[in-house]
Amino acid sequence: MSGAASIDLNADVGEGCGYDGQLIPLVTSVNIACGAHAGDASTMRSALALALASGAAIGAHPGFEDPGFFGRREMPVAPGAAAALVEGQVGRLVREAAALGGQVGHVKLHGALYNMVSRDPGLACAVAEALRGSGLVLYALAGSALASAGAAAGLCVVGEAFADRAYLADGSLAPRSEPGSVFEEESRAAQQALSVARDGFVVGRSGERVRVDAGTICIHGDRPGSAGFARRIREDLAHAGIAVRRPYV
Repeated sequence: MSGAASIDLNADVGEGCGYDGQLIPLVTSVNIACGAHAGDASTMRSALALALASGAAIGAHPGFEDPGFFGRREMPVAPGAAAALVEGQVGRLVREAAALGGQVGHVKLHGALYNMVSRDPGLACAVAEALRGSGLVLYALAGSALASAGAAAGLCVVGEAFADRAYLADGSLAPRSEPGSVFEEESRAAQQALSVARDGFVVGRSGERVRVDAGTICIHGDRPGSAGFARRIREDLAHAGIAVRRPYV
């Protein structure tokens, strides 16, 4: 979103990593793990309470039930099974949020499921259809199959970019197995976040400019120092005159 006056900062939280208390007050939306790839009812409730206290928009973060690999291992899944997985996990967070007086407003997939649905039109259509009529906003990788399927299904889609991940020339994320695919320096993540918000592109692994039309930027909440990344990103965006705010009310 070139020349954006504002952008959302989101974080993946509720994963039991111990950083939510410092990170959640620094972002404007959160994606809360639904007890499958990580977390449980207790971590969901804790993240929900922090989000309600800070005013962050609340989203569900469904993924493969594969906690040993943190949901980052690709697994065979049929379109119908992917849709059922998303529906079931979103429903669980909706119930937990309601018990605390909160409301889930968006959905963002996690890890391997996120990457698979981003590139597979069949999976993307199944997930988008599962969310049709839910009233939930869909966070999807900018330019992905899921973003297109969500729009075709009539969903409100917010394109997502990543501050701390390297990109390939086609707009997909570089595999985590590749060296340098995850940025370790706050300055590099902040530079990429600013490039997305101000200029609408990132620099890919091979040096090419990759168009990224995003309304939200992700900060991973499972890494030590995630709050420091969020602070640096907010500082650099503010210096450039770009406000940080929720993408929907």
